[in-house]
Amino acid sequence: MTAIRVENLTKTYRVARPASNSAGWFTRLWKREQTIVRAVRGVSFEIEQGEMVAFLGPNGAGKTTTLKLLSGLIYPTSGTATVLGYIPWQRENAYRRRFSLVMGQKNQLWWDLPARESFQLHREIYRIEPTAFDRRLDELTDLLEVRRLIGQPVRELSLGERMRMELIAALLHSPDVLLLDEPTIGLDVVSQRRVQQFLRHYQQEQRITVLLTSHYMKDVEALCRRAIVINEGEIKHDGPLGEIVERFSRNKLIALQFGGTELPAELAEFGRVIEAAPPRAVLEVPRTEVSATLQRLLARYTLEDVGVQERPLEEVIAELFTSSRPESAAATR
Repeated sequence: MTAIRVENLTKTYRVARPASNSAGWFTRLWKREQTIVRAVRGVSFEIEQGEMVAFLGPNGAGKTTTLKLLSGLIYPTSGTATVLGYIPWQRENAYRRRFSLVMGQKNQLWWDLPARESFQLHREIYRIEPTAFDRRLDELTDLLEVRRLIGQPVRELSLGERMRMELIAALLHSPDVLLLDEPTIGLDVVSQRRVQQFLRHYQQEQRITVLLTSHYMKDVEALCRRAIVINEGEIKHDGPLGEIVERFSRNKLIALQFGGTELPAELAEFGRVIEAAPPRAVLEVPRTEVSATLQRLLARYTLEDVGVQERPLEEVIAELFTSSRPESAAATR
């Protein structure tokens, strides 16, 4: 069953900017040029119920705008979308009770009050039966290891603790769809791992549909099998996470363990030297030349170990974003 369906979704903004520098200072002060910014350009995808999908892209790619459209916070310029059969921007109460949006840089909890008070407010807003609410709160605070902290003012909590409280608030009403925008941004490694473990466990247990944006590839690799890559408002890839490396990386890595204590001086002849820590070295070579390069290396040197591996996902993603053909995201009128 399809939980999220997006068809040719587009969102543009009209932005007023000062007139060009060629105009006089008085003209620049009062006159504004109208610029159309295309945040999302005809995006289409489907997510099945129970899927956990990564939504990847550089800053300004249109990820957050898409999540805001799916949560009904903003209206599209054109195109359609349904989530659980609802049109998000119609903002029906029945839909609001079935999804949650968590944004890593936005707080939904009252800053000066204990998290417990904000949770009680959520109970009233979503009309959660008290017994079910207590059971749900106990379960989530245990899973996220914050039971002892819910009585503290939110401002006294660490960033990692606050994010876990935000997740509890988002899940108290048992949503069927969870939209996560950078849930681990700014967290330390330990907090990131706790959030990852919780999300993996919760999604598997509840079969909730999750659309996750993150700049941390460790989040993506730990949680998602499928990825949608968006850049300049357009989808560049939609498929298995592993296919991103195969599709967009032209090179592979060859790890070499030499028999002696030194590395050959002419090693750079075989490929780009990524790592050189005698007697170990790592070379980056074109995918199509791996076999030939290995044959040349084995014919010339004594090697105790050889390994061929893909480049790290985060490197391939970064390269994909930076090597995209630059296009104008705005047209001046």
